[in-house]
Amino acid sequence: MTGPAGDLCCRPFGQRCTVLYVGRLDEVMESVLTEVDGALGCAVADLRSGGLLGVAHHVPYFTQEYLEAVAAASVEMFRGQTVRHVEDLISQKRGRPSERLIEEVQMTTRHTIHFMMVLPNHPEAVVVLITRRATSLGMGWSATRRSVLKIEPILDGLGD
Repeated sequence: MTGPAGDLCCRPFGQRCTVLYVGRLDEVMESVLTEVDGALGCAVADLRSGGLLGVAHHVPYFTQEYLEAVAAASVEMFRGQTVRHVEDLISQKRGRPSERLIEEVQMTTRHTIHFMMVLPNHPEAVVVLITRRATSLGMGWSATRRSVLKIEPILDGLGD
């Protein structure tokens, strides 16, 4: 099952968001799923709104509500109030302007691994790959990082 991501799509990125862009992001997400043994789902989420920009999965219980909850949890992990407070304190202690420091997060549950990475050229977006627990960590991170090379040009097009 693949997107489109729906009404939450790309609103913060401007008015140029069309089904074309959502479809292209969904295609990238689908390619990650086929590339990684044990991949369950892959998505790009907006870290400002928590909205899904692109998504693909092959799990019946990954409902829209579930996917939106995972996207919202990603926002909390990278941009939540407590995380921002810690980042602000670190920046203050270093005598530097406040900056977002967390770039990647790996979360392991009893049955899954979540690989999450803020896009380097689009710090307002995060890619999330969910795999079975048996998936190689190297394969998961490699696929997550490679996907960025395909995602960022699509997001660049949203700003045109």
